[in-house]
Amino acid sequence: MSERNFSRRRRGGMRFRPSGGFNQNQKPDRSATEARAAATGEKKPEALFERTRHDEEIARAENIAAGLPPEGEPPPEGEAAKEAAPREKRGAFRKPNMETPEEVSEEKFQPVPLQSKPPTLIDKFKKVIKKLLPKQDEKTHKEIIINAESLETRIALQEAGRLEEFTIERNTEERLVGSIFKGKVRNLEDPLKAAFVDIGFEKNSFLHYWDIVPTSFDSGVEVVERGENKPRRERPRITQRDIPRLYPPGSEIIVQVTKGPIGTKGPRVTTNLVLPGRFLVLLPNSDQSGISRKIENPEERQRLKKILREINLPEGMGVIMRTAGEDQQKRYFILDLAILLEQWNEIQQKIKTQPSPCCVFQEPDLIERTVRDFLTEDVSRVVVDSTAAYDRMRTMISRINPRAANKIQLYNEHQPIFDRFNVTRQLENAFSRQVHLKSGGYIVIDETEALVAIDVNTGRHKGGHSRDHDSTIVRVNIEAADEICRQLRLRNMGGLIVLDFIDMKSRRDQQAVYQRIKEGLRRDKAKTHVLPISQLGLMEMTRQRHSESVRAAVYDDCPYCKGRGKVKSAITMSVEIQRKLNEILKKRSRDDSDFRLRIAVHPTVLERLRTEDEKIIIDMEKRYFGKLSFRPEPTFHAEQFKIVNEATNEELANVGS
Repeated sequence: MSERNFSRRRRGGMRFRPSGGFNQNQKPDRSATEARAAATGEKKPEALFERTRHDEEIARAENIAAGLPPEGEPPPEGEAAKEAAPREKRGAFRKPNMETPEEVSEEKFQPVPLQSKPPTLIDKFKKVIKKLLPKQDEKTHKEIIINAESLETRIALQEAGRLEEFTIERNTEERLVGSIFKGKVRNLEDPLKAAFVDIGFEKNSFLHYWDIVPTSFDSGVEVVERGENKPRRERPRITQRDIPRLYPPGSEIIVQVTKGPIGTKGPRVTTNLVLPGRFLVLLPNSDQSGISRKIENPEERQRLKKILREINLPEGMGVIMRTAGEDQQKRYFILDLAILLEQWNEIQQKIKTQPSPCCVFQEPDLIERTVRDFLTEDVSRVVVDSTAAYDRMRTMISRINPRAANKIQLYNEHQPIFDRFNVTRQLENAFSRQVHLKSGGYIVIDETEALVAIDVNTGRHKGGHSRDHDSTIVRVNIEAADEICRQLRLRNMGGLIVLDFIDMKSRRDQQAVYQRIKEGLRRDKAKTHVLPISQLGLMEMTRQRHSESVRAAVYDDCPYCKGRGKVKSAITMSVEIQRKLNEILKKRSRDDSDFRLRIAVHPTVLERLRTEDEKIIIDMEKRYFGKLSFRPEPTFHAEQFKIVNEATNEELANVGS
């Protein structure tokens, strides 16, 4: 065994735990108790999301409908299970790994210069005025880089040159999430409390009864009473008991896709329709209105509430003011509402005229969604390498905010745009299994069917020579928390996520890391829920999964290792070859003729057979009176070998082909 492997094994099972252990007199909080109960099975924990208290019930029904166990996919096996297992089952606590990691350099950011037109007189005048005005705090340079190609579109959001969000869309794939369909109810499953709706695809969509009953806003939206003088028309309240009567099999229903097909599950739909715009979200079937809680300035919230009450809405409809509406004038909201109402009228026309099943509204492509969702006031520029996409984006943004159209710039240099803006290198680093931190620590990310396991290691921290180990560990955990929030957005990982931070003695330090995670998740557009660090030292969280992760979209499992990430060793292959040779030699009839076998193997396996296992091969030849000749075959996979009878040229075995 090499010195490197020996040292790795020697410290691999060690776990670090600060002296004194956990405070035994500390009263555990409710969230930690629920996390332990979920792990030990002592009692059924409460649902994670307050808004949808029935998520667990819906998930069980969805799993049963897809032919899966009620609790979902079976737990991971092998290496993935080791990463996801509680640390009590993995041995003692971890010792900080002082192995030297990859260095992460930090340089002062300078925006990438682009070829531009000669400045006009107005540009020179603006430059002079800017110099005369008092200096303000410099904002972070935020830019959107768009690579539009024939088969796929990639969009990267960078802040001060650092990749913060990444989205990829294949032009050949259906844009399901957000699209509205006129479907037909195929059957109702009362035990599952679900309906299966045909929306024109091979798999029927899954519509749970809770997604038919009108719902109120979640915690991210504050309800705003519009205070209209005219009395509102009371709508009859729909309950689950009314659904079989309202939507019997064969009836038509208008639904919107909330989650695309993942694995064996079909798309999930709802009857609570939403039409997102630039600054508003139109709710055609709800008379409630609200404002995003991400707008935190109290004075700005009061101003927007006043605008919301003054907007003239059709009867029976509601709107939500998006975060992008902060600091916007009233006329922009009125214009955005007019565009959304025009869009809804077109949808209604299609509903009346087209037979079911059919798509009456398709979610816009990635280019249009970027203009709608990302092009906010704090974005300095948008750089796109396609002339067609450039013209389309300028046309779209000019309808809403003509001034913002000047932020869109065309990139026409010979170097690929992602290489020019250093996105390619950041993507390679971001999607590797091990992600290094500036401090010298690193995190390890394992994405499995059941959950995502993220492990934090100290590596060789720059403050590692300090005697204050506790503060060093907290600094690494804080930095890892920021990077984990970034990685969740970049990789679009969802479902159950388990974070294994380095053990911290102080409850105050644990709370600081927990708050850092919560702050980092605020900018995440997907709904998340996170629990404090449990007494097992693990932090559990969930992240809403609308579609498959970027890893699942970009990568396929290796056809050789079947996604294991490992291949059989040379000694294992040597044993298998010897076993097969023994079987073949024992079967042959004994005669005086020579029995010659030719074995083609991978060069690494052949090296093993010629050195360590040479005596075993010679003994086998003497025992069975045969002649064995081995030949290297570089084109073979490491687990492949072929055995041929030299006399007849008959292929006796071909394993791993």
